[in-house]
Amino acid sequence: MTMTSTASTKSPFQQVAGILYIILLLLMVFPFDLVFGPEYQVVTPPVALFVGLAFAIIFGTPYPKFNKKLSKYLLQASVVGLGFGMNLSESLKSGADGMLFTIASVVLVMFFGILLGRYLKIDAKASYLISSGTAICGGSAIAAVGGVMRANEKEMAVSLGVIFILNAIALFIFPPLGHLFDMSQEQFGTWAAIAIHDTSSVVGAGDAYGPEACQLATLIKCTRALWIIPLAFFTMWYFRKTPGGEGKAKVSIPWFIFLFVLAMIINSYTPESAMAVMGPIYHACVVIAKKALVAVLFAIGASLSLKVIREVGYKPMVQAVLLWIIIGVGSLIVVLKTIA
Repeated sequence: MTMTSTASTKSPFQQVAGILYIILLLLMVFPFDLVFGPEYQVVTPPVALFVGLAFAIIFGTPYPKFNKKLSKYLLQASVVGLGFGMNLSESLKSGADGMLFTIASVVLVMFFGILLGRYLKIDAKASYLISSGTAICGGSAIAAVGGVMRANEKEMAVSLGVIFILNAIALFIFPPLGHLFDMSQEQFGTWAAIAIHDTSSVVGAGDAYGPEACQLATLIKCTRALWIIPLAFFTMWYFRKTPGGEGKAKVSIPWFIFLFVLAMIINSYTPESAMAVMGPIYHACVVIAKKALVAVLFAIGASLSLKVIREVGYKPMVQAVLLWIIIGVGSLIVVLKTIA
């Protein structure tokens, strides 16, 4: 379904909402800072998310399918674009500790998530999906694992709703918390990548904190996202005895991460003699990627309508918040003690 295919059947209010959605989306990516100067960079990632949330609460989501695809594919493209601003060897060296921490955090979050779900008597699949989204990379992990375990529409909607709500909150509170604890760029980048659910808010929070934090957070989060693959196979085994839970053979692989690594390699190993020409192109890719990320966060905010929030329920939200506190506080303590 396209954005205009059903316009004639919409009410005047819905048509106005649709037009306003398009106008706001265009404003999100307009380069105010390049046209009027750096002091006019008013549309930051948190602002975009807030505008999207306000729009969804007032008007709902006029183009839900388009909005979903936009947030998914534009996020992937923006992550790849950010790779053109990163040096491979430096990024791997600075991200080594975060990658090791990632392994431990994924396993612990899944373990505690399953236990909490059983204690709170939450539907097993919904609980598992919330745990997966918290452990790895939010909506992407839920979508991949949900397909493998044959989760129904309600289970998917509840788990995605919980994760997106907390994901929105994270973008607002993490940068101020980082400054409160006087965290370095490396500390904040590592903490954000571990403790924030979705890649969009990880990159947004990192960008709000500083360029080094953004690069490191993106690298660690993309490494974390690769855990979708082993988790999907584990899920097939874990739900093998559940009715309809033997899963599908197809496992969703986050291919964009390999393109992100390729972009880093291209930027890192371009001959010095070619950088006079290629350097500005790489810089333009990074600038466009950051603008695209702002649009992604607006689209994510615009998906959180009151209907989505009401469907979540308190028990899944309790599980998600407790898991978030465990990973957020635990990772904060480890990062402050182990990273200078």
